[in-house]
Amino acid sequence: MSQYYLQQLINGLMLGSLYALVAIGFSMIYGIVRLINFAHGDVLMIGAFATLALVAAGTPWLLVAPVVLLTGVLAGITIEQAVFRPIRGAPQVTGFIATLALSVMIENGGVMLLSPQPRNFLFPDVMRTRVPIGPATVSLTDLVIIATTLVLAGVLVLIVRRTRLGMAMRATAENLPVARLMGINVNRTIMAAFALGSALAAIAGLLWGGRFGQIDPLMGLAPGLKAFVACVIGGVGSIGGAMLGGYLLGLGEVLFVGLLPPEYSGYRDAFVFATLIVVLLVLPNGLLGRSEEERA
Repeated sequence: MSQYYLQQLINGLMLGSLYALVAIGFSMIYGIVRLINFAHGDVLMIGAFATLALVAAGTPWLLVAPVVLLTGVLAGITIEQAVFRPIRGAPQVTGFIATLALSVMIENGGVMLLSPQPRNFLFPDVMRTRVPIGPATVSLTDLVIIATTLVLAGVLVLIVRRTRLGMAMRATAENLPVARLMGINVNRTIMAAFALGSALAAIAGLLWGGRFGQIDPLMGLAPGLKAFVACVIGGVGSIGGAMLGGYLLGLGEVLFVGLLPPEYSGYRDAFVFATLIVVLLVLPNGLLGRSEEERA
C-alpha cells in the first residue's frame, strides 16, 4: 500500500509541476499589467507542436528544448505587441475579451492548419526508463518534468531578484506610472514578462506532450484553465504562489482520482473548480497573494 501512495504522490508532483510552469506565466503577466491572459494556455500547444516539428526535421533532442524556449519567447513578444500593447490603458474587461478572442483564434487556426486529429508524441526511449524510488518505480520522464520545473523556477527567481530587468519588473508591478516616471522602460519590461512567461508555457507543452503521448490543437485549453485556478489558489501575481498553487492542485487532483472509488474519477475537473470556489470564499487573495491596498 505504501508503494501505491508513493506512486500517487510522485504523479501529483509531476502534474503539479506542469501546472506550475504555466501558472507562473499567468502570475508574471497579471502582476505587471493586472490582466489575465486567457490565451496563455495556447502557448503550451504552440510549444508542443514546435517540438513535434523540430523532431520531425531531425533536430537533436539537446537542441530541441532551447529552440522551444525561443519559440515561446517569440510567441510571447508577438502576443504582447500585437494584442496587449494597443489596448493598454483600456478598461480591464476589454483585455479579458481580447485574450479570449485571441485564444479562440489560436485554437481554430491550429485546427485549420494542423487538423484536429491528435498526433502521437514520443520522447526518446531512454525517457521511459523506470527509476526505483523506495518501494515504487518512477519513469525518468516524471523525474525530468519535476527537475525541469524546479530549475526553471529557480532561474526565474534569480532573474527577478538579482538582475536589473527583475528590479524593473518588480517596480512596474508595484506601480506602473511611478516606474515610468523613474525612467524604467515599461514597454520593454512588460514585453520581457510576456516573453519569460510564454517560454515556460512552451516548455510545459514539450513536457506535457512527452508525458501523455498525444497532442492536438485544443490541448492548451484544459491545462491553461487549471493553471489559472492554481494561480488563484496560490495568489495571483505571486511567483511563489503560482508554484504552490500548481503543486497543491496537481496533488489534489491526483489524490482525488487515486484514493476515491473509480466511479468518481470523472469528476476530477469538478473537484478543481470546486476548490477554486472554496479558496475564493475563504481567501479571496489566495494563499500568498496581496490585496491592492497592500500594494499601494
